[in-house]
Amino acid sequence: MFVALLFFTSLFLAYWNGANDNFKGIATLYGSKTVSYRTAITLATLATFAGSISALFLANGLVAIFSGKGLVPQDIAGATNFLMAVGAGAAFTVLLATRTGFPVSTTHSLVGGLVGAGLMAIGSDVNFQQLGHAFFIPLLISPFVAFMLAGVFYWTFTCIRRGMNITKETCLCVGKPRQLIPITNQSGVYTKDACPSWKNNRALSSPELSITIGESNDCVEIYTDKVFGVYLQKLLDIAHGLSAITVSFARGLNDTPKIAGLLVAAKMLDIRWGMIAIAMGMAVGGLLNARRVAETISNKITDLNHGQGFSANLVTGLLVIFASKFGVPVSTTHVSVGSIFGIGVVTGNRNADMIRNILLAWLITLPVAIIFSALAYSLIDLFYQ
Repeated sequence: MFVALLFFTSLFLAYWNGANDNFKGIATLYGSKTVSYRTAITLATLATFAGSISALFLANGLVAIFSGKGLVPQDIAGATNFLMAVGAGAAFTVLLATRTGFPVSTTHSLVGGLVGAGLMAIGSDVNFQQLGHAFFIPLLISPFVAFMLAGVFYWTFTCIRRGMNITKETCLCVGKPRQLIPITNQSGVYTKDACPSWKNNRALSSPELSITIGESNDCVEIYTDKVFGVYLQKLLDIAHGLSAITVSFARGLNDTPKIAGLLVAAKMLDIRWGMIAIAMGMAVGGLLNARRVAETISNKITDLNHGQGFSANLVTGLLVIFASKFGVPVSTTHVSVGSIFGIGVVTGNRNADMIRNILLAWLITLPVAIIFSALAYSLIDLFYQ
C-alpha cells in the first residue's frame, strides 16, 4: 500500500510542479504578446515533455542527488515513509504557491522536504555539510548569475543593433472610426498591421478626427531593417520562439530527474518508467493549472519585447542545460525570473513590488517545505510499521 501511495505522491508533486513551472520557459513569448496563452502553454507542454524524456540520457546525476543520498544514511534514504514525506512536503509547498500565483522553486521545495523528513528521521545527524555544498550554494548563486548575464547579453545586443544602425518603429492610432493615419516617427512609418488593436478599436466612434492614446502595449515595436536580405524582425521572432522552446526543454530536463529520484530511491520503478510517469504528470499539471503563475511571470515583473525576451531565454536555457548536464541542482524558476529581472533593470522598466513579493516567496519556500515534510513524516510514521 505504501509503495502505491509513494507513486501517487510523486505524481501529485509532478502535477503541481507542471502547474507552477511549465509556463516559465515560454513566459516571454506570452508576455511580449507574440502568441496567445493557449498556444504558449501548448508549446511549453510539448517542449517540457521532450526535455523530460531526454533526461533519461542527459541528467542521471540529478536522480542520485535528490534521492537523499549522502544527506541521510542509505537505509533511511531508501525508506518509503521518508520518501513519501519528502514528496508530500514539496508538493503541498508548490501547490500553495501555485494557487496564490507565485513562481517558486520545486528544487527548493524538495530540498526543504529532504531536510524536514531527515530531521524527523535522524535528528541533527543530517549531513548539513552535504546540504550546503550540493544544494544551497548552487541555489543561491544561480539567480544572481542569470540576473547579471541577462543584463549583459541584452546590453551587448542593443549596442550591436545601434552600431549597425538598425532602428525600431512604433505607431499611434489616429483618425475617424476604424481608420489609421500613418504617423512618421524618428525612424520611419508604421502601417495598420503594426497596431494590432486598430481593427477592434470601438472607442473611436466619433466621425470627427481624433487621437486616442492607450496603453503602451496597444502598439508593437518592430524592426524593419534587413540583415543578409532577410527582415530582422522575422529573424528575431524565430530566435525568440526557439529560445523559449529551449528553456521549456531545459526545464523538463532539469526537474524531471529530481522528482523521479523519489521513485528510483525506493527501487519502485525502473528509472525510464519513473521519468515517463513524472513527465506525464508534469504535462497535465501545466495544461490545467498554469494560468495564475503565467500571468505573474509574463506580465507582472517587466514589460518585454522580442529582443528582451530572447536575451532572457538565451541565458536561462544555457544555464539550466549546463547545470543539468553536470548534475548541479539549480532552480529553473530562480534562473528564469533572475534573467527577466535583469532585463527589467537594464531597461529601467521593472515592477519592484512584484519582485519583492517573489523574493519573499522564495525565502519562505524552504521553511514551509521543512514544516510540511516534518508533519507528513510524523503522520506517515504513525501507520508505517
